[in-house]
Amino acid sequence: MVSSEVILSVYIITFVIGFPANLLALYAFSVKIHVKANPTDILLLNLTVSDLLFLIILPLKMYEATSSGMTWNLPRFLCSLTAFTFFSTIYTSSLLLMAVSLVRYIALAFPITYHQLNKPVYAVVLSAVIWLISLANCSITIITQHHPSLANKTPEGHACYENFTEKQLDVLLPIRLEYFFVLCLVPLVICVYCYVQCILIVYSRPRISRIQKQKAIGMALGTLAVFLICVLPYNISHLVGFIKGKSPEWRYYVLLLSTFNTCIDPIIFYFSSSSFHCNSKKSIFRKRRLTVSELQRPGTGSNPG
Repeated sequence: MVSSEVILSVYIITFVIGFPANLLALYAFSVKIHVKANPTDILLLNLTVSDLLFLIILPLKMYEATSSGMTWNLPRFLCSLTAFTFFSTIYTSSLLLMAVSLVRYIALAFPITYHQLNKPVYAVVLSAVIWLISLANCSITIITQHHPSLANKTPEGHACYENFTEKQLDVLLPIRLEYFFVLCLVPLVICVYCYVQCILIVYSRPRISRIQKQKAIGMALGTLAVFLICVLPYNISHLVGFIKGKSPEWRYYVLLLSTFNTCIDPIIFYFSSSSFHCNSKKSIFRKRRLTVSELQRPGTGSNPG
């Protein structure tokens, strides 16, 4: 088990960096979408909301880390709510990043199809489906703690969503394996394919500026960094846990890596959306003074957002 001091330090760093960064992102996307909505910005707005939900419940995890032996001294329903929010937002983020990569790929590779589908309602529906998928899958965090046949009858003052019984593990481990393949591996493969193709397409078009090419690389590296550093190691623990029949001891270490997701996402926001671009004369966070015609000013023709 990781020491409570390390856990608390990671949570504090994540909160201090991630919360203001995502509040700024929320403002930027809200203003941009109010003026002119596009699919990428709608998806990234949902990603920001997901990160903020994660950060809002993080103080409860901080409180847990300050208690002796990482015991949960708060009401049980808060434990369920915290675990449910904590894990569902991790997978919501990975699925939304996958959706962003698909939108960017379609925009570059199939511009006619993209313009036919470039309606805010499609991005809203896709976001809603992603939320439903992640929330439905992560409802197991509530079921394992409250279902009559699975609930652990230990009194308050014990660890939250830890120390599972054999019955709980029989249900939990196969579902975690599904998380690994469906909510992690599939989005990762799709992101890798889409961004490799995006980079190849961008570099094959000489009229695209050097800045646009750097933006494409930034998107690819930023998104892959989230998956490879924050999402993949934790999900590998699901695979190992299923094989061993119990959660590996190093699971908490890689779970801590997942908390840094909210700090890396704003970097992706910068490269993925025109909402985050500025020059020496104008700040993009000055959206209230931008006109619709300015936002619709054509760039390279291959840049959808």
